Amino acid sequence: MTFPRPIEIIGGGLAGLSLGLALRRAGVTVTIFEAGHYPRHRVCGEFITGLSAATITTLGLAPYFSDALHHREVAWFIGSDATTKPTRIQRLPSPALGLSRHALDHRLAAAFTAAGGVLLANTRFPETDTATASVPGRVFTTGRRRSRSPWLGLKIHARDVMLTRDLELHLGDHAYVGLARVEDGSVNVCGLFRRRALCAKGANLLLGYLQAAGLTALAARLATSELETTSFCAVAAVGFDRRVIAPPPGRMCLGDTCALIPPFTGNGMAMAFQSAETALPPLLAYARGTAAWSDTSEVISRALRRRFRLRLASAAAVHPFLFSPPRQRVLSALNRVRLVPLAPLYAVLH
Repeated sequence: MTFPRPIEIIGGGLAGLSLGLALRRAGVTVTIFEAGHYPRHRVCGEFITGLSAATITTLGLAPYFSDALHHREVAWFIGSDATTKPTRIQRLPSPALGLSRHALDHRLAAAFTAAGGVLLANTRFPETDTATASVPGRVFTTGRRRSRSPWLGLKIHARDVMLTRDLELHLGDHAYVGLARVEDGSVNVCGLFRRRALCAKGANLLLGYLQAAGLTALAARLATSELETTSFCAVAAVGFDRRVIAPPPGRMCLGDTCALIPPFTGNGMAMAFQSAETALPPLLAYARGTAAWSDTSEVISRALRRRFRLRLASAAAVHPFLFSPPRQRVLSALNRVRLVPLAPLYAVLH
């Protein structure tokens, strides 16, 4: 089968790389523009929940997850009610995959180029106007959109950290932090914080935010661990979406570019792959020359809205309870009488 129409992908994260790899394996000419380089660390929880075997098979991802850790339990630490003892233990219906972005993105990039794809790393695509953005065959997977949000994301890898369960989630004063072990044995520490006037850099900035959020026990644990300073990264103005953003006519956006889900769900990486899976058949039809670009972009946009509507709305409703101390106290009280329905919540959030 021939594919006379090429595809350009702007952004080489999980959505862009997995889509590009699947298209390339089908025989489509694909070029990916990526502003950064590989390998590199990214602000990410680095555990994947809700990714089905069907999606993994469709995108051919199994070889790149071969050493991913399988996480089955989550320990929740809620505010002042939990310092060293978890408030609640959650058993996941299916294992979460623990794998660093440093490894995963690099593997996907190498596979894409090995399949004959053109990867232009360290190349920022010159998007200048709406006409440029809506060129047929051009897909945007450029990650989160900038917002006026007061939230800050911080991440670092740590060694010599003992975990209570496979995953830990700590709720503090306008902050929450996840801990997840990844493939090299280190623990990924990734938190979302309301920005504060703290004068520190790198690992000390993260420790300072933990202290300011009242997560002193966690800060003490990390202070005695081996923090991998080269893995530290930060991202400001993190905003989240209640629904898939409708792009201008003719513009196609996937992954975080179309919708960013709160990180407590552990579903952001899965959504990146799922958006690539959703876009793959219509893009193959376009590349074959059997579908117009306007129809292709509209079909994909509608499918993304259907697929992600419930989980985005549900995550937006739950998210405030993880940040505000008064709401955390309500959450803790409900948990004590077993009125927090973790299993149904997990289902609608994934």
